[in-house]
Parts: sequence; C-alpha cells; structure tokens
Amino acid sequence: MSTFLELGVRKDFHKALKELNILNPTEIQEETIPKLLHSKVDFIGLAQTGTGKTAAFGLPMLHHIDASNAEIQALILAPTRELVQQIKKQLFKFTKYVPHKIFVEGVYGGEKIDIQIKALKRTTHIVVATPGRLLDLIERGDIDIKNIKTLVLDEADEMLSMGFKQDLNRILKYTDGERHTWLFSATMPDEIKRIVKTYMDPNAVRVEVNKNALVNANITHQYVKTSIKGKVDLLIRILERREHERGIIFCRTKAGTQNLTAILKEEGFSVGALEGDMQQRDRDKVMRAFKNGSLQVLISTDVSARGIDVHSLGFVVHHQLPEQLDYYTHRSGRTARAGKTGFSIALILPSELSRIHEIQKALGINFIEITA
Repeated sequence: MSTFLELGVRKDFHKALKELNILNPTEIQEETIPKLLHSKVDFIGLAQTGTGKTAAFGLPMLHHIDASNAEIQALILAPTRELVQQIKKQLFKFTKYVPHKIFVEGVYGGEKIDIQIKALKRTTHIVVATPGRLLDLIERGDIDIKNIKTLVLDEADEMLSMGFKQDLNRILKYTDGERHTWLFSATMPDEIKRIVKTYMDPNAVRVEVNKNALVNANITHQYVKTSIKGKVDLLIRILERREHERGIIFCRTKAGTQNLTAILKEEGFSVGALEGDMQQRDRDKVMRAFKNGSLQVLISTDVSARGIDVHSLGFVVHHQLPEQLDYYTHRSGRTARAGKTGFSIALILPSELSRIHEIQKALGINFIEITA
C-alpha cells in the first residue's frame, strides 16, 4: 500500500491528513490521486459512497488551485445540502497548513440566497453546490463559472435520480471553456453514459473500485417474511433487539414515512422522519439530533436520505423493497461505512421472494432468511 506522500500529495496537505487521522489511502484514493495530480484529464470514478471519494478528487483539485488568482477555478456539484456542507468542511480541513489560503464557498437551497451572494463577492477559488441553487445564481448573474478549470460531478447517479437532469445539462453548457470533468458515481445508468458521451472526452481515464462488489462487502443482507399487518410488530421486535444501535428505516412514500414515525413514537421509540415536504430547518434539526445520538432511528424516503453520511450506523431496514435496484445499493450503503460492518434487513411479503432472488443475482450478494 502506498502512502499519501508516495501518491504525490504535498507535505502541507499530508500534515493536515495526519492530524485528521487519515493515514492510509483507500483504494479509490490510491487509484485516483496520481492520475488527477499529474495530468489534466477527464475522469470517471466508479465507487460506492463512503469509500473516500472527497479526498480522492479534493486533494488533486486543491493542488491545482492558484491562490493568487481570485477567480473561481473549480466547481463541485453534489446532490444534497448535507453533502455540499460535508465536502466544504473536508476541503477546509485539508488546507489547514497551506501557506496561501484557498477559499471554498458552499451554495445550496434552504439558506437565504442573499447570504450566499454576499459570500461569493469575496475571493472564492472553489464552489461546492447543489445544481438548483447554482443555476439560480448563474441566471441572476451572481456567479460566473465560465473559466473554471475543473468540474466535479459527485454522486452523479443520485443527482439524476433526484431529478436534476435538466439543471445539470444547463450548468454543463455554461462551463464549456477549457474545463476538465471528473465524474464520480456508484452506478452507471444510461443517463450518466449520455452525459459522459456529450460532455466528456471519449478517452476519459476510468477507475472502478470493487467492480465485482456493487454493494459493500461488510454488509450482511437479511430478509424476513411477514404480512402487511405484521410489519409494525416485526419492526418493533427488530428495534427492541437493536436498542443500542442507530439505523435508518426506508419507506417508499412520504405518507408511509409519516405514518410509521407516528406509530413508532407512540410505542416509545426514539425516531424522526425525513421526507420531501419538510422545511430545510426541520430537516437540519432531525439530522442534528440523529448525528449527535439523541435520535436513534431515522425513517426516510429514498430521495430524502440522499447525501446522508453518518458514521457507525448499525443497520438499515427496508420497510418495503425499493422499486429500483440502484436504490437497494444506495439504501444498504448507508451502513458499514469506513470499514465497519452493518446489517441490511428487508421486510418482505411471501409474494416478494422472487424479487429477493432478482436483487441477489443482479448485485452479486447473498440474502439470509431470518425470523424475528
């Protein structure tokens, strides 16, 4: 295994990494950093969330910034406010010992646009943004991304599944200078292939980590047969057994999420809902409580859980199986991050057994039937 210094990372960045206890590069970092540091290329990285992608693209990007030039030189697009804030925070920490200050701004919905416009008037080298808010700022003339040298699309498949396809296309058209595009995605649906074909060099460098393991190998996949009526009692038994662990329960609909949250609260469990109609303020409050441990379980729809990165999640429960295979990957990938282990438990009706076999075959995983 290489060290960060052997990969070409500068000593001032290396010092910050050591302080953050990031000592050995992950597979995606080892494969990516030298390629992005030493050559100006378009790049496609296929990797699950939780594999260390932020440092994989963030460190080379920071190396390429010319701090004496006050222009915006790099843009990172991410699907959710939480992920934008997380990336911004990490980049800031990486630059602790850099002699010339590198300025990073976050741009996302749910915060007053005037505050962000004011911040962008100061020197800004890197912008981390959600597509919708960035487009607002471009169209109002409050941000200019024409001269960016590097564009990162992080969790590109999640951005598309959240309905940002048109926004992405419009943003990419605004940046048609001499930029290099680095695209990171857990899966490669047709829409992503189309973006690659339209906006990226046909000879883009491609790195795929754990290509055989579409789903993290540290997750134990289980299913329990039940009836619609029996699901709540079954969930109660699962939660009682895991009372010292944190987890996420996934529902398909907003109504299902609200309903289940109300029932489990009534039963005395420490649960909070995350769903699409929530105000950003309420969403932040729930996420804070979950991260600091005062909430044990989140109940969420697929889209609302995008970009959640919480360490030490013991389990994920599928109240219903997701409609799309990609969603199973994203849901179960919330647990067992950063080398830890975790459980993904699906509550199924007997008629859904064939769907379990389908998921097993498509994702190369094994489910174990359990009784709860």
